[in-house]
Amino acid sequence: MEKDSKLEENELCAASHLALDIGGSLLKMVYFTRNSSRSFDQEADGSSMNGLTTSNDDLHHSLLDGRLHFYRIETSKISECIDFISSKLLQRSGHQCNGASIDDKNIIKATGGGAFKFTNLFKEKLGATLDKVDEMDSLVSGANCLLKTVHQEAFTYIEGRKEYVQIDQKDLYPYLLVNIGSGVSMIKVDGNTKFQRVSGTSIGGGTFWGLGKLLTKCKSFDELLELSREGNNRVIDMLVGDIYGGMDYSKIGLTSTAIASSFGKPVSDSKELQDYKSEDIARSLLRMISNNIGQIAYLNALQFGLKRIFFGGFFIRGHPYTMDTISVAVDFWSKGEAKAMFLRHEGFLGAMGAFLSYEKSGLPDAAQQLLQ
Repeated sequence: MEKDSKLEENELCAASHLALDIGGSLLKMVYFTRNSSRSFDQEADGSSMNGLTTSNDDLHHSLLDGRLHFYRIETSKISECIDFISSKLLQRSGHQCNGASIDDKNIIKATGGGAFKFTNLFKEKLGATLDKVDEMDSLVSGANCLLKTVHQEAFTYIEGRKEYVQIDQKDLYPYLLVNIGSGVSMIKVDGNTKFQRVSGTSIGGGTFWGLGKLLTKCKSFDELLELSREGNNRVIDMLVGDIYGGMDYSKIGLTSTAIASSFGKPVSDSKELQDYKSEDIARSLLRMISNNIGQIAYLNALQFGLKRIFFGGFFIRGHPYTMDTISVAVDFWSKGEAKAMFLRHEGFLGAMGAFLSYEKSGLPDAAQQLLQ
């Protein structure tokens, strides 16, 4: 969104309360500007400026009297993010604006592994101190806040149909939060600050991008994701029908089109890697990882008797095939008793939680009300 990357003078002067979630693959940023009349229910419309992807789905809340802005960029391009912060957000630190002093301490709330890894870089380039916030604390508080505050935050996605789910704030807990970043964390959330990481898997977004980079010529995660739209996984995956002569295995509830072995078909082919289409490889890879995550998530929900499963993290990217595959996996393993639910602000849970952790920034009461 053009206006977010080139803030008007009054918005730039009011920009404050910057928070970061620096992951292994992506850096996510949330910051606050005061005095905006925008509605927080507005639909998302992402765009890109100088490598920074912005979300037009900015949140406005009367308690904050302002707007939250959401940005993401590849962690490998962190220098571009630092330039953005320096030129757009911190250049007026210490100046007076609308009678209020902007924080001149240059303390930035940050979570994720990069909050440790890039501490010296932020100090050197910005003179800023990264005040580290626990990653799991941030994910949970961010998810709780968004689920309670945003009218249409959660939705199901089945066979191309998105349906928003109304969340009863008094009946939110317990739920399973599945955060899919480079790896996957599965967190059982029992209350506002009561949670436990109960499981996870190393097969996540980093796996998709890493293997995709090795097996195709894609130069970015988004390029690989887009390529998968054109692919046919049946060229790569061994199906039940491939084993049973085109027949279902109805006795155990498997159709002929069910995947018996991801990437199993090349075993019996005499082809080399270059003989396969990159789009088919990307499609099979995306389906394998999404299926696996959906299955593990449901089995954890079943173990703890959880009826709600929320999927977040920038692996999903609002990608229809990813959401549909996860939904089908949860539906299949639960025999239709459970549904996967996705989040509009899927990748910003940690950054949102870090933002809410400010205690002496002028937002304590509002932040606490958002979390209640």
